[in-house]
Amino acid sequence: MKLFPQRISGICLLLFIWFSLFSTCQAQVAPEQALKQQYIEQAQRIKTTYEAALFTLKPYTFAHYGLRMHRQTHDPKYLLSLWVDLARVANRLNHFASDVHTPTQIQAYALSRLQSLKGKQTEREKRRYQATLNQAEYMYLGLDLLSAMARADEFGLKHKEDAKLREIIRRYDFAKYAMDPEMIRAWAAQMANHVYWLRQLGEQDLTQAFSQAFRLAYPDEQDHLLSEQQFNNKIYGMSHIIFADSQYYLKPVVESQHQWIFDYYRNNIDSILARCKEDVIAEVGLNFLLAQLDHDPVVQKTQQAISQAIHPLHNMIPSVSGDINLERGEHRNVLAIMLLDWQGLAATSTTQASPAMVVSPPYGLMAK
Repeated sequence: MKLFPQRISGICLLLFIWFSLFSTCQAQVAPEQALKQQYIEQAQRIKTTYEAALFTLKPYTFAHYGLRMHRQTHDPKYLLSLWVDLARVANRLNHFASDVHTPTQIQAYALSRLQSLKGKQTEREKRRYQATLNQAEYMYLGLDLLSAMARADEFGLKHKEDAKLREIIRRYDFAKYAMDPEMIRAWAAQMANHVYWLRQLGEQDLTQAFSQAFRLAYPDEQDHLLSEQQFNNKIYGMSHIIFADSQYYLKPVVESQHQWIFDYYRNNIDSILARCKEDVIAEVGLNFLLAQLDHDPVVQKTQQAISQAIHPLHNMIPSVSGDINLERGEHRNVLAIMLLDWQGLAATSTTQASPAMVVSPPYGLMAK
């Protein structure tokens, strides 16, 4: 069958359109892949900087870094950091079960902890001291006891005197702290951790009540009235609601269950980039990754900001004052590694961790 000139022209036109569209798509994909590779390489540079000096870091910092790297990579080279972290946890819980469990002992311990904040001149420390002064037991309950019990729980472990420690928790109504606007303005991120850890341990569930109290303490329409410290505290607290709900990178979160947070991020990302420190910016991006929103524009904006913050000679992100101390900078830099080279969530049916991952759990800890 002969083709008429008009039909030949039509076929040629269709081929031309298809080729143009294909070329455009290819042109868009290439820069995206190049940018992704750039971010991966930058993450590796920071990683190399830290891992060359890992054993010079304090045990807590060493464990903080290794735990996050293990939950991302499952590389067995980080297993030592898990044991170090659990040694800290066991030591704390052993001490509490043995020596700090009566109301009088708890009050003395908490007041001693609170004294470390007294006289500090930064806005953050002043707020924390004043907010906690008349409820000093929070320094023991939230910052120390709950955090240790929750970390052990993440590994499928508990303290041998778990019942005794839970009885201590049940003496106190955490709503007193979680609903207090001054406590939220002082301890936003920590408070988010604590209400989710309570739920994780099967104790009080104050997660929804805390979110409501948080929004009342930090109404969006008053953002312009917040100091830089308070704006960072607000975003930091919101990001930790997501982190805590994920049990710190162990399981995905559902966007719709925290819609107000993700909507706020999308509507205010430019202000966040302009006003927040790098670790807070990285946490916002990681929140989207935990919700499996990898291609959201907010992720791209946070990755770009973090990429640009890396010092080309020191291969790390300095503090806002230019400090390049590895110990003090570990938090922001391990978050940068995760944001720029996200490995996804590879949790098992419950958690990524288990008692079997830690050879001979430290004394005091046992399987649940």
